[in-house]
Amino acid sequence: MRNAISFLLACTLLVSAFAQRDIGVIDVKGDANVLGLSLSSSSPELQNLALTAFNAHGRFKLLASGASYAVNFAPAGASSVTVTITRGGATVHTQTVSGTNQRNALLRAADVAVTKMSGLRGWFAGKLAFVGERTGKPEVYTADLFFGDLVKWTSDGKQVMGPRWAPDGSKIVYTSYRTSFPDIYQIDFATRRISLLASFKGTNSGGRFSPDGSRLAMVLSGEGNPEVYVGNASARQLRRLTNNQSVEASPTFSPDGGRVLYVSDSAGGPQLYTLPVNGGSPTRLATNISKYCAEPDWSAADPSKIVFTAGVGRGYQSAVFDMKAGSSKIITKAPTDAIEPVWLADGRHFICTFRAANTKSLYIVDSESGKATRLSPAAFGNAGNASYLAP
Repeated sequence: MRNAISFLLACTLLVSAFAQRDIGVIDVKGDANVLGLSLSSSSPELQNLALTAFNAHGRFKLLASGASYAVNFAPAGASSVTVTITRGGATVHTQTVSGTNQRNALLRAADVAVTKMSGLRGWFAGKLAFVGERTGKPEVYTADLFFGDLVKWTSDGKQVMGPRWAPDGSKIVYTSYRTSFPDIYQIDFATRRISLLASFKGTNSGGRFSPDGSRLAMVLSGEGNPEVYVGNASARQLRRLTNNQSVEASPTFSPDGGRVLYVSDSAGGPQLYTLPVNGGSPTRLATNISKYCAEPDWSAADPSKIVFTAGVGRGYQSAVFDMKAGSSKIITKAPTDAIEPVWLADGRHFICTFRAANTKSLYIVDSESGKATRLSPAAFGNAGNASYLAP
């Protein structure tokens, strides 16, 4: 008989929209790493979205006056926006950016502005896949980062978890209990079809694509204990990577695709391990921060950084392990649990789930300052277990 896998996530909030053109003054003196910024647009919709986006970014502070940069977003058609960046009254960059619609074009234009002003890769125009309970039952949704272009993809009516993007954005894999047992399914956006990918004996969960999309890591228990396997993108030609009496979970690939990072309780409690994708001996990561380390995500932008969930006191917070420094740091200081972290495109920010009692919601967190910004609207209901697709 197949084992059930518990699924827990985080609290509920509202992304506030700025109704005013004057956003007020925020003092940024003393922080050389923060850029003062003023935003403007002839379109209230574009203005509000730009304000929401930049307010979530830890590199910038929004100012009414005295800003280092002024950025204007002008509508340039149904699916285009022109961004103009000025500094000291002089134009330093102007560019017309196109997208799938004007909202997407604004987010892409804002990413251009981020890169031109800070040198950081933009992440505003990325996409989310997540588990939402808008209908009262958990289902897989996609949306832009600020919950526009929202689409519900599943109607399983059962527990679903772990939606993960293919690197080209063409597919999502996720785990569902639609047959009362956990199996791995795939959503194909080109055909809009959902197909069964892995339904072997035992439990099938934790599907995650390699960076090039050619492989899929997963956890299967057909041989007894939950073990890490890697197969092709169709979950065939399987190679078993772990073989022990412990419980393994949450496999993910290194940015170069050469190693698999996963969780094992072989040391008595969940800790982080890596091993070669073609097999070999596991290596425990010396996070040295908690007896509970789980749900890791390896940064593609900065391969020395891993974000994960750490047990802290009686709760859980999101932490970052710096492999170069050989040290870990608790990033979130949430009054609730802050779990299921996944990196954004710049290797500085991540998304995680805040969980309290029966509520859960998505936040963006700046790993340098710890600043947390609400993403999922309270009106949506519970949202968590996010996956991020870089623009």
